[in-house]
Amino acid sequence: METSKNKNILFWKEGTCTSYDQGLIIEEPLSIRVEGEPYSVVMRTPGEEISHAAGFCLAEGLVEHPDDFGTIGLCDKGDANVVTVTLKTERKNSVKDLLERRGFVSQTSCGICGKELIVDMQQILTPVNDQTKISVKQAMECVDKLIGRQELYKTTRGAHSAMIFDYSLEPLSQAEDVGRHNALDKAIGKVFMDRKLESACLAALSSRISYELVQKANRAGLVFLIGMSRPTSLAVELGQAMNMTIASIREGGLLIFCGTQRFKDLTDESIEELKNER
Repeated sequence: METSKNKNILFWKEGTCTSYDQGLIIEEPLSIRVEGEPYSVVMRTPGEEISHAAGFCLAEGLVEHPDDFGTIGLCDKGDANVVTVTLKTERKNSVKDLLERRGFVSQTSCGICGKELIVDMQQILTPVNDQTKISVKQAMECVDKLIGRQELYKTTRGAHSAMIFDYSLEPLSQAEDVGRHNALDKAIGKVFMDRKLESACLAALSSRISYELVQKANRAGLVFLIGMSRPTSLAVELGQAMNMTIASIREGGLLIFCGTQRFKDLTDESIEELKNER
């Protein structure tokens, strides 16, 4: 399946214009239908549709385990832009409110403030009860591994990427997409459908970290979220509420926004010293 296509473009620099073919990332709609009804349409890069839909359903709280699915697959007409999902009867009954609500949980409603949104999120999220510790160097090495596998980005310069690591910080999955949310859904969906989610510990992201990505990571039981760009204030507030560790790369170092206790390099004494120096 094609994920990029070449287009002839012009490049102007210092009075000189050149022409060449540039690979551009493909963006197409994916319709996710649940129990015969449209649930969401997302703009994404084609490929890994089943993993994408599985990760999305997990993030939304529609499923907790792969066995909650009755069926999940492309529509019976073979349209790769439509995934149909059915739930087991018991699961369908338990998420009746989610199926009936307008719009999905990770979509901000008009007029809702940050604090209200976090309260709403907490209905399907669970604070992390995990005291795993890693070093700053290990966190940065995870991002380096992500960068080294961004093949679609190398071709198009327009792709986001997400990589999931286990507790030994070995890669479990990786995905690229035009959308950062989609990349994380796909990466999580692969691990979820492989029934290895209990081994997942850390996600490295090519993008900034928004509250939706914290939601998706929390639903997957991830402890660490390391980005290549800084998080939003709401992402940090949600991460703190969920007892997660959120950090991002900066000029060869690491910015730590919450969950500092999980870094071996930072003792309570060193953190207190830094606070006293302010």
